[in-house]
Amino acid sequence: MIRIELPSLIFIYLYLSVIVIGGLWFFDGWRSQKRKKQALRYAVRCTICASIFEDKTNELLPRCPRCGSLNERRNFGGL
Repeated sequence: MIRIELPSLIFIYLYLSVIVIGGLWFFDGWRSQKRKKQALRYAVRCTICASIFEDKTNELLPRCPRCGSLNERRNFGGL
């Protein structure tokens, strides 16, 4: 049988709890960043009317559904 003193047991419990909570926090932040990046992947901002629309086609110049102008694809938000 392994004997561990109470203060050592409390320290180990708190240390492991902090490690698990920190790992979950990091994983959630990483997953959230990935979701944001995925959501902005097909977003296009119109240079004429400034509306933001989603275009999943492979067209080089997608047409704005609001005003009909052609727009270049650009990275959104620095992600």
